[in-house]
Amino acid sequence: MHRKHTVIDSPVGPLTLVATDGTLSAVYMDKQRHRPAQETFGTSDPSAFGGAVEQLEEYFAGERTEFTLSHAAEGTGFQHTVWDALCGIPYGRTLSYGQLAERIGRPGAARAVGLANGRNPLSIVVPCHRVVGSTGSLTGYGGGIERKRHLLDFERGALAAQGGGHPTSLW
Repeated sequence: MHRKHTVIDSPVGPLTLVATDGTLSAVYMDKQRHRPAQETFGTSDPSAFGGAVEQLEEYFAGERTEFTLSHAAEGTGFQHTVWDALCGIPYGRTLSYGQLAERIGRPGAARAVGLANGRNPLSIVVPCHRVVGSTGSLTGYGGGIERKRHLLDFERGALAAQGGGHPTSLW
């Protein structure tokens, strides 16, 4: 297993991009919960991340609402089920942990969904920031609640600027 990484600036602070065997495997915020030690990220090689950097720049410019990057995060089967479902939450919208559990066919697993969501190593690209508490509260985000608020406000503002209104949830 060969890893490379680079660090880019973003409106939510530095992002560390990690590739494993040439495929994006992580996007970590600084001080992110469950962030592995820096020495596990491999050698620094900014040239290995052109497409990912470009898509993240487009996202933060309000020009991209969906990522089309190949990625391969390490996780359990259940985590991958949750992470795949996260990619189905549209830009600027939110789901509750319970709604996400229902969506994956595990209606009683809201807490497990929350734990899997918190272990998502592909911040922003796999939009775990779009999951909220049952009352719409901004609960548990590995990058910090302020970053979660920033990302959700940013997406809603970009949608409003594009004439898409101010959606908050899917249901």
